Amino acid sequence: MEAIKGRIGLILVAIIWGSGFAASALALESFNTNQILAMRFTIAFLICLLVYKNDLKLINFNVLKKGIIIGIFLFLAFMFQTIGLKYTTASKNAFLTAVNIVIVPFLSFIILRKKVEKQELLGALVTLFGIALLSFDSSGIGGINKGDILTLVCAVFFALQIFYTDFHVKDVNPGIIMIGQMGTAAILSWILVVINNDIRMGITIDNIKPILYLGAISTMVAYGIQTWAQKRVSSTEAAVILSTEAFFGMLASVIILNEKLSLGIVIAAILIFTGVVIVQYKPKNVVKSN
Repeated sequence: MEAIKGRIGLILVAIIWGSGFAASALALESFNTNQILAMRFTIAFLICLLVYKNDLKLINFNVLKKGIIIGIFLFLAFMFQTIGLKYTTASKNAFLTAVNIVIVPFLSFIILRKKVEKQELLGALVTLFGIALLSFDSSGIGGINKGDILTLVCAVFFALQIFYTDFHVKDVNPGIIMIGQMGTAAILSWILVVINNDIRMGITIDNIKPILYLGAISTMVAYGIQTWAQKRVSSTEAAVILSTEAFFGMLASVIILNEKLSLGIVIAAILIFTGVVIVQYKPKNVVKSN
């Protein structure tokens, strides 16, 4: 039952992240990427302090450093994703970021010597193929460029964020993980703002709304649910479920932005969910109690 709750939570996270593309597009009309990252992580951190204020007494350096490590990975993932986007297309950026679903099980094998289950690897590859079809449906694959390499680096850091969340959250209060993670990402983002001299911002009631959504919902709520849910599912399973963000982003574009739904997108959606089902499938003789 706990595993089912975790899966539902991760699907909700994927929906939030997928639908958040519209908020990001609106935010980019008034702010640059460095400013958006700094504000969204700061908002998330401040909300964390309010939500988890009762957990502050449990903080010690050994526990907090785990959240800090995850926060560093989260910041680096967003940073390399953003830089990579300057040199490649958004569709290739999205697909290459999703490569983390294949990286996660191998991190488990390399670091923890945890065996990669055949159905997990097969499900990850099927989902990855579906995301590739979804991403390249209208843009074409093209050659590998500097932006693609940077985005692959981003995928590694997203995989590390998912893996280490799974590794540490099992025996650590999730509130402390969130405080450390969001606080670290916010500090590093503001350092980037200062270095790039992006301090001046023309904030208004209208242009701050998408930033508030990104900070409160797409960051605080989504990563909060992710941290809670990963107490209940494996990191590989989490990575595959979270990769459906690409599908929900497409669905939001069709519903909200009236983008056309092609046959390729439909096939891609089927492949993505087939991959998720494969990962979820556990033969009766290998099912473990939660």
